[in-house]
Amino acid sequence: MRRTDLEAVLEAKGISKRFPGVLALDGVSLALHPGEVHALVGENGAGKSTLIKVFTGVHRPDGGELRYRGRPAAFGTPMAAQHAGISTIYQEVNLVPMMSVARNLLLGREPRGRLGVIDAAAMYEEAARVLAGYGVDTDVRRPLRDLGVGAQQMVALARAVSVDARVVIMDEPTSSLEPREVETLFGVIGRLRESGIAVMYVSHRLDELYRVCDRVSVLRDGRLAHTGDLAGLDRLKLISLMLGRDLGEVRTRGVTGFDRRRSAASTAGSAPAVEARGLTRRHVLDGVDVSVGPGEVVGLGGLLGAGRTETAKAIVGAMPLDGGQVLVAGTPLRGGSTTAAIRAGVSLLPEDRKAEGIIPTLSVRENIALAALPSLARGGVVSDARIDRVVEIFMRRLRIKAASPDQLVSELSGGNQQKVLLARWLAVRPKVLLLDEPTRGIDVGAKAEVQALIDELAQEGLGVLLISSDLEELVEGADRILVLREGAVVGELSGDEVTEERIMATIADQADG
Repeated sequence: MRRTDLEAVLEAKGISKRFPGVLALDGVSLALHPGEVHALVGENGAGKSTLIKVFTGVHRPDGGELRYRGRPAAFGTPMAAQHAGISTIYQEVNLVPMMSVARNLLLGREPRGRLGVIDAAAMYEEAARVLAGYGVDTDVRRPLRDLGVGAQQMVALARAVSVDARVVIMDEPTSSLEPREVETLFGVIGRLRESGIAVMYVSHRLDELYRVCDRVSVLRDGRLAHTGDLAGLDRLKLISLMLGRDLGEVRTRGVTGFDRRRSAASTAGSAPAVEARGLTRRHVLDGVDVSVGPGEVVGLGGLLGAGRTETAKAIVGAMPLDGGQVLVAGTPLRGGSTTAAIRAGVSLLPEDRKAEGIIPTLSVRENIALAALPSLARGGVVSDARIDRVVEIFMRRLRIKAASPDQLVSELSGGNQQKVLLARWLAVRPKVLLLDEPTRGIDVGAKAEVQALIDELAQEGLGVLLISSDLEELVEGADRILVLREGAVVGELSGDEVTEERIMATIADQADG
């Protein structure tokens, strides 16, 4: 019997949801069946996050019907949805960092003694046993914040699965995981499938979708564009459904829509726009040297924890150093602060756009203009007209989708939030832009636009340091690639050496040596 022959455990029937100026969902129908892994894909702004929030009680639909286990359902809160058996694992870990690992895992379900007091010993033993099955070997009495992001994500996964769920929704679950942790996650998904639990899997990584998912639903502009078996759907066809373009156009543009392969001679001989010499911080960086020339895109490759993000933060003064020096256009950068770096023309787009980037309570307009306000002031007064002009330019150039510049940035899709951050730093007219995972968590269409923009900016003379866990993105986007491991540069690739195979071989050679 096919899984789709079973009664749906969770179903949206003609669901619509409106926000001010935006129809986020327009008559969407989608069913999740027991033992099925169902992929949900679409460009940012397609309605994926809104649909998840309808399923989990964050939003009430404005039209249509939600059904759970064959009956009409209306979850008033996320807690109500969770108690009913719908668990969600978000891209950003949604736990309590100051609380112990064990308490995070068993919060609300702690084992208790005869007088109702929490049995700490039993709680720690149970937490350690559960987490061992997810490849997490740690002292469960430690605060969650002491764990790496990947380990925190595995704790969130273990918590979601261990609450007797009938539906598990996974929103970009591998974005912070190491390859070993990804394999553990896929093993868990297999066990969920065998147990008859429905899984909704949201990811922009096509390899993952084709490996673990049975069916796929494609959202585009708030509407359902396609639902069907994934195995019989060609990847190019899937991309065309997501982008809303015919196959001929997708083949012409390619998946990423750009190609940066340039000759090494195009950047040779240029004085570095920024140069870092011997960046050192105990247990983090070990004498890292990096230089980026005008109009050059330099990639930083390596495994998670190799020191890529730390290198970028050190360059802009966001992380204290034990040694080393940063020069901008040949002049030492003094002050050791992000303010000094910005004034010198070096800006960083951080990896975590929610925690370190956007200000959710401010509008799109305010978020874009924030860093540029000092340069827009005349006699200490900032003209609204001048701000509006800058915001209009960058919203148009980056094709930011918003109801208006006054819309809250928190209401935008992840891809459009990322574009707002890019606009903020481009508005200060930097000499060098450091991009830490600029396409993390965004869909194929938004990814292509961001990558094409990086190429365009480099052609205009902007130096770019590109950090990415996506080897294909590095290979297609960078002129040179520095490979890091354990806080040190272990290889530099340029020209024909810039291939995925050479990047992996460089990492492996260092590991074996």
